[in-house]
Amino acid sequence: MAAKGDSFYAWAADAACQEKGECGGAVTALLTHALKSGMVDAVLAVKKGQDIYDAVPTLITDPAELAETAGSLHCGTLLLSKLVKKYLDGAKDMKIAVPVKGCDTMGLYELAKRNQVNLDNVVMIGLNCGGSVSPVSARKMIAEKFGVNPDDVVKEEIDKGQFIIVTKDGQHKGISIDELEEEGFGRRSNCRRCKMKIPRQADLACGNWGVIGEKAGKATFVEVCSEKGANLFDGAVKAGAIKTDAVPAKALEIRGKVEGAMLKLGDKWRARHFESLGEGKDRLKKIMDETSRCIKCYACIENCPICYCVECSTKKAYLVEPGQVPPPFMFHLIRYAHVSDSCINCGQCEENCAMDIPNALFMHALEVDLEKMFGHTPGVSMDLPVLALAEEKAERERLSATGSDQIFNVFE
Repeated sequence: MAAKGDSFYAWAADAACQEKGECGGAVTALLTHALKSGMVDAVLAVKKGQDIYDAVPTLITDPAELAETAGSLHCGTLLLSKLVKKYLDGAKDMKIAVPVKGCDTMGLYELAKRNQVNLDNVVMIGLNCGGSVSPVSARKMIAEKFGVNPDDVVKEEIDKGQFIIVTKDGQHKGISIDELEEEGFGRRSNCRRCKMKIPRQADLACGNWGVIGEKAGKATFVEVCSEKGANLFDGAVKAGAIKTDAVPAKALEIRGKVEGAMLKLGDKWRARHFESLGEGKDRLKKIMDETSRCIKCYACIENCPICYCVECSTKKAYLVEPGQVPPPFMFHLIRYAHVSDSCINCGQCEENCAMDIPNALFMHALEVDLEKMFGHTPGVSMDLPVLALAEEKAERERLSATGSDQIFNVFE
């Protein structure tokens, strides 16, 4: 019987699932079992669209369709948490399983503490994540650095510090991630700063880090992180959906080293990016200069997992004068004040910005400063965010009970 804190090697019992999936197909097999057994009503996953740069969110109720979601898509930069809230009514009346990256998991937690998602109805299978690459940047990188037509690439992966591509004619090419990123390519900037590499706040944490010996590439390292995860894992074993093996002590050590190296890399990029912003008035001027390109398209708000208000304060005429493009700086100040204590560094506000404003950098820098001051890390637990007056017990209870972030209305 599995229990929280246990680790296993696992792989799909079905040969076709092994072949189609990454690292033995354990995640696909677990999702298939969750659906077949009735543990969930549907699976929200990502499948390849037109090509490897096109990640398509898909709600699946037929277990046979899960094979289409197998495999990694590092050039797909979706965030699934907001989709659960926006299109699935926060899983209030539907049980769903979701394979999640660190930022997906953090987003679900932040929405859950705002009463926008019901985590009791969500099974999260966490995926180790070293980062993702913007589709536009990926195509440019493959053409310029690899000397390959991006349309000829049928598979990509990030492994052992390299970005690796496979072409239609079977060619394999790999270039060091460090080299690519020093030249402005590689992972998205928020992914470089990320320190949520193994999302252990999910129910299971799965990936290839720590799989060694003859099992390398053929099995998945699975950490059991909750009772819900243990029940899914045990059920899949009992049903014959997955096979398992013990994890060697050396593998635990190697997994720890890989994770540690990724965290140090995150610290390096944080230092570099945050220092480039400067301090005080210099930082403010830089932010004001960059945001002066804003066309007020609301893509940052629409895609942010923290923004959920029905009546957005940025649309209130007494706060932001309507009809101005670029909008007054108050538009951005409202965003920073509203989101910065809970920013999960998912990068969606920057990824989807029509004017390439480094929104995620500004927000993440503010969040890290607040984290140092107050000790609150967004997205890792159900602890409430650091809000004005939130130290008052009554305000904490009201926030928890209502999901409203409006502490008071000074205009009433």
